[in-house]
Amino acid sequence: MEDLEVTAIPDSDFWRGKRVLVTGHTGFKGAWLTLWLHRMGASVAGISLPPNTSPSLFELAGLKALCDSRYCDIRDATKLAGQVAAAEAEIVFHLAAQPLVRASYLDPLGTYATNVMGTANVLDALRGKSAPRVAVMITTDKVYRNNEWTWPYREDDALGGHDPYSASKAAGEIVIDSYRKAFLADQGVALASARAGNVIGGGDWSVDRLIPDAVRAWQAGDTLEIRRPDAVRPWQYVLEPLAGYLVLAQRLWSNADLAGAYNFGPFTQDAATVRDVIELARAAYGRGEARYGDGREGPHEAGWLALEIAKARQTLGFQPRLSLAESVRLTMTWYRSQESGAEARQLCELDIAACEAAV
Repeated sequence: MEDLEVTAIPDSDFWRGKRVLVTGHTGFKGAWLTLWLHRMGASVAGISLPPNTSPSLFELAGLKALCDSRYCDIRDATKLAGQVAAAEAEIVFHLAAQPLVRASYLDPLGTYATNVMGTANVLDALRGKSAPRVAVMITTDKVYRNNEWTWPYREDDALGGHDPYSASKAAGEIVIDSYRKAFLADQGVALASARAGNVIGGGDWSVDRLIPDAVRAWQAGDTLEIRRPDAVRPWQYVLEPLAGYLVLAQRLWSNADLAGAYNFGPFTQDAATVRDVIELARAAYGRGEARYGDGREGPHEAGWLALEIAKARQTLGFQPRLSLAESVRLTMTWYRSQESGAEARQLCELDIAACEAAV
């Protein structure tokens, strides 16, 4: 095995000229990934629904001009297959999803249709095609059957899900594993799933996410209401998992035997409570108030969740670089700067450049 120092970062030389498809490119993480791929010289195609927030990073950063952008609901298997074929991508990143826990309680069937059958539709669109060599399917840290125990989940722990979102993503993992074994491995496509969640960073305006909710409240002069202040999550800055996805694809390109599931997150000891994150965010943002509930409001959500990232460290040579405090500081600096008139794309470019320079 090659010598893998734990310093792996995305390699622009590798990505230059690669044909890459990103599903969900109009979303928060998809927009950041599209910009980073374009910056490294990749030819990027995107398939997604139109942006579902206003403002949206995709629109503010002018990303439509940087990629071949196509709108399609991944539940439409026929239309999706045509657009995937037209992209002729060598590498596929699948991020399109219904990504919110509380929204899944309001629309469980739509969540299952998007996250299970939509994922199957993307995989089936790759079946029998000659162009694809690597596919990285983005799921979530919530795919594990949460036992509320005090150690982190490993890639071979049992899958499950109490809420429809978590269950749909766990089911999606089973679909991914099936397509790998039944079709894509024999076809020469190295297929992996990447499990990451609780991602923070500038440009996210989704509803029912902690930092976007905080920014909206504080910009309006309102008090942020926190339902479960003591819930523990593996928070991470957006460029950390995206760097992991890119490094994973690079490794899969040269070694298909690395196909499988990978966790991406902070070190276990850096998992933190919602309260911890909000207090750091208030300090970094320079203003804002919060009111903490008793944890009993709303539908069930896991109380403690952390990921074991040893596989990514040992197999890919990849590990996170930012502390929680640094991640929150970067995030709130982005929002504060954008609120003051800075251009969204420039703010993202500066953060990506700093990530590329880190060794």
